[in-house]
Amino acid sequence: MPISVNRAGWVVGALFASWHFMWALLVAIGWAQPVIDFLFWIHFIKPAYQVVKFDAGIAAALMVFTAGVGYAIGCMFALLWNRLHR
Repeated sequence: MPISVNRAGWVVGALFASWHFMWALLVAIGWAQPVIDFLFWIHFIKPAYQVVKFDAGIAAALMVFTAGVGYAIGCMFALLWNRLHR
């Protein structure tokens, strides 16, 4: 059964944008630094990055960019799936 290329793009794009919306929300409420410090710690990495002050414009750019990347990845996946399952 073929996958809709456009629908796959929208689904993966929405997933990527939603994930990054959650990150922007963590930054906005001040929880991002402890989260990233913990994630580095459980991967045996010494935290080297510092989360900066929340900026709505940067958050919007992050979500738009990641949605576009997700859309492209979803489309490529659907095209590949459809080609391999002819």
